Amino acid sequence: MNKIKIIAIINIFLLSFIAHFIYDFCPSIFISFFFPVNESIWEHMKILFTSTLVYGLFDYILLKVNNVKFNNYSFSLFFTSFIAIPIFLMIYMPIYYLFGEVLIVTLIIMLITYIICQFISYKILSSKQYLYLNYISIPLIILTYIVFIIFTYNPPKMPLFYDTLNKYYGIKRTY
Repeated sequence: MNKIKIIAIINIFLLSFIAHFIYDFCPSIFISFFFPVNESIWEHMKILFTSTLVYGLFDYILLKVNNVKFNNYSFSLFFTSFIAIPIFLMIYMPIYYLFGEVLIVTLIIMLITYIICQFISYKILSSKQYLYLNYISIPLIILTYIVFIIFTYNPPKMPLFYDTLNKYYGIKRTY
């Protein structure tokens, strides 16, 4: 499972670059639910969540094909996708407020976040089976996207939701 988790870190990181630009290439209401619509810090949290979630499907295939025994897959998928957000923000926000946006620092923090999350995933997949956690995972994934949608279309007037590059909150509808 160690090798599969290392592969996951690399591929989730690469998927993040694609996720960043999907809305720019295919602006639509549906795409806006899952991918960032502006350069705000909040919208970029969709990159962390969606990239981890999408790659998790490939992760499952790799685990099965390699006959790796694991438990709590659904919970691991939700939890590692979700926990990436506060982990990233706890590291990123103090640095951002001290130095502003520095792309290479942001990318390093993102990579560190993915490493931590895949370590957590490894621990969850290796632990004993908790069926109730697996049952609540899908509703929690849906709830997380509902929150993303609400804050994409009705962002609070707070710095976390402000696109400092384009000088606006929320989405500029182009579809």
